[in-house]
Parts: sequence; C-alpha cells; structure tokens
Amino acid sequence: MKKFENSVTFDGQNYLMQSKTLKSICEEVETPFYIYDVNYILKKYDMLKKCFPYENLKIFYAVKANYNPHILTFMRDHGFYLDTVSPAEVILAIKLGFDKERILFTANNMTDKEMRIIKEQGVLFNIDSLYRLEVFAKTYPGESVCLRINPEVIAGEDAKVQTSGELSKFGILLDDVKKAVEIANKYDVKIIGLHEHTGSGISDTGKIYESMENLLGAAEPELFPDLKFIDFGGGFKVPYEPDEKEIDYVEFGNRCVSMFEAFCKKFGRRLDMYFEPGKFIMADSACMIVRVNTVKNNKGRLIVGTDSGFPHLIRPVFYGAYHHIINISNPLGEVKKYDIYGNTCEAGDCFAEQREIGEIRVGDYLAIMNAGAYCRSMASEYNLRPLPTECYIYNNEFFLSRQKLTHSELAERILFDYGIK
Repeated sequence: MKKFENSVTFDGQNYLMQSKTLKSICEEVETPFYIYDVNYILKKYDMLKKCFPYENLKIFYAVKANYNPHILTFMRDHGFYLDTVSPAEVILAIKLGFDKERILFTANNMTDKEMRIIKEQGVLFNIDSLYRLEVFAKTYPGESVCLRINPEVIAGEDAKVQTSGELSKFGILLDDVKKAVEIANKYDVKIIGLHEHTGSGISDTGKIYESMENLLGAAEPELFPDLKFIDFGGGFKVPYEPDEKEIDYVEFGNRCVSMFEAFCKKFGRRLDMYFEPGKFIMADSACMIVRVNTVKNNKGRLIVGTDSGFPHLIRPVFYGAYHHIINISNPLGEVKKYDIYGNTCEAGDCFAEQREIGEIRVGDYLAIMNAGAYCRSMASEYNLRPLPTECYIYNNEFFLSRQKLTHSELAERILFDYGIK
C-alpha cells in the first residue's frame, strides 16, 4: 500500500506532522479533532506565487474554505489578500487586522442590508448581477466596483461546485456585459475590476484557459477605461487520492501569465492579475483524527464505527468526495478492506467504502486526510454533537486553537440561545 503524504509524512514507523507524531498528539487531545500544519499552508501560498511569474500578481485566499482566525492571522502577516463572501467574513478579517484594501467582497444574491454593511466597511464589491449593480449604482453613484462575469465554461469536480455556464446562478452573462457598462456609466460608477470563477477542483486546465480567454475577450479597452485588475478566481485541483496525478502548476502558471501579458499589451497598459485559491492552499494542510469505537464483521464485510460523522466532514456525503484514510495506531498492520462509518443517525454517514487500510481495532486512531478545506467551515452540530477541537503546528510547536465544548456545555449553550434558563 502506497503511503500517502502531504502535510503528513511517514518515517517507516509513525505518521508525523512536522516533527510531531500524530500518535503522540492523540494522547494529548480528545478526538475528534482537526490538526493543521501552518508552515505547509504558507509554503503552498509561496509555491503558488512562484508558479505565476507576474510582477503585479495578488493571491486572494478564499475565506470560505476555512475561517480559523489563528490561521487567518498567519495569513495576514504573510501577505495574503482575502476573497470574502459574507459580511461576517469581512468583519472578521478587519477585526483580525486585514486592511480593507486587501479584501474583495463577492456575494451571491446579496441583500440590501448586506450591501449597506459592506459599504460601511469600505471594502470593494464584486457584483454578479445586473439588478444588484443597478441598486448599488443608484445608492452609491461615483463609487468603484468589480464585476463578476460568467465565462460560460462549465468545469469542476462535481456539479454542485460548477459555477459557470448559461444556467448558472453566478455572474453576468457575456452577452450582458455591455448592459452592465451602460448601468455603470449612467451613475458614474467606475468598473475597476473584472472577475470570473468557473468551478472548484478543475482537473482540465484547458477549461481554465478557455474561461480566461472568454473573460479577456470581453474586456475591451473602450468599455473599461478605469480597469485596474482582472481576477480569474480559483478552483485549482488538489489531489485527494494517493495515485492521483498532480497538475504541473509551473507550466500552468507560465501559460496563464503569457496569455495575460499578451492581453495587457493589446489592452494598452499593465493590469493586476488576481487568483482566489481556497482548497489549494488549505486542503492538504490538515487531517481530522477520529477514534474507532466499533468493528463489526457483517458476513465478511468489515464495518468500522468512529466517534465523528458527516456533520464534521461532509464532503464524502455531499459531493461523493474521496478522502484518504490512514491508521495512525497500526500503520504497518495487515491491509484489509473496511467500510468507515460515522456516529450519526444516518445510513449515509460513511467516510469510505471498501477502503484498504492497515488492520483496524477498537481504540485505534484514524486520520482522514485533506481535511483543511470545506470540512470545519461546513461543519455543523447535527445530532447535537459538539464541533471538534482544532489545533495546529507551527515551527514544530503544537498549539490548541479551539477547544470543543463538552456535551453538557453544548446543551447549556442551546438553552441560552433560546432564552431558556
């Protein structure tokens, strides 16, 4: 069996994150818990920047992937910009010390109230409909905006994360770009940015190039005299399976830069180039650790029960996503096939089916890999089970980020929220 490595490495006996063995961490922290490698996160950011050799490049981290405030603080100090999608994300970022100039707000189906809140924060809007553009322009004439354009290219690892195409709820259609310009001109609103996002987990780079070309084709100099940047979104593919092929992002980045430089030359001036990775930065920086509490042999089918469930890591249930699983307690054990289940009252609460893993016993600790993005941020307290503890490692030191509630504390908080003493 191939040993899967990302932020977690294997020394022949133990799985480690930096210099700490996962087994030793399990002795300190009650399961379930998420653990992040901060150095790995910063390394992925630096690597991505190097892949795009363009002087006026800005990387906006998609906060929705994981909003852990301790991690965001490291990002702040390391030069990250932020892609935000809700007022709370914007307010959190500002409270953590991000300058408003380092934040872009891209909301879908924005309300008037949300618009007012964000305007008070002084953050740039990325508007994705003609209706909202007109409301914004009437309310705040003379202001600057970015427009989210639908590049009408469908791409992404699952239909639920494909954010383009003529039937998509996202973005202004290419045919409506001139209408958007007319609205902006009517109220003296300056369009300083154009944006597109095709989908998440895109394995076909050809789709990304196509969407870029469509957006660049719409960016005519006479239509956008105030243009300062073009934002090509995110969606960079992360390998979740051990044998999954990685995209050559050096080649990809060079081609993107070449396309953009040719466009800028034609446009008549050098613009800023934005990207918005979330999953690429965070996914393989972390794992979620669970403990085995049940092993059944149902007529030859080995069924493993753990102390967590899909409310804490929903991607397999929601997207049919693959997450590699390793046995921290028995890494050299005889490999067998297992179905790994959670502890909620749902038959679909399954992390993996017929997965080859070193022999699993009651009490063993399992690490569910690539749990840094869209795991904690999409987690819930369904079945009234407390959200897992969060911890991280930075420069080989272990830190507790957030301690989970006890069952009693969770019950008390629910009563307090509902005003019941």
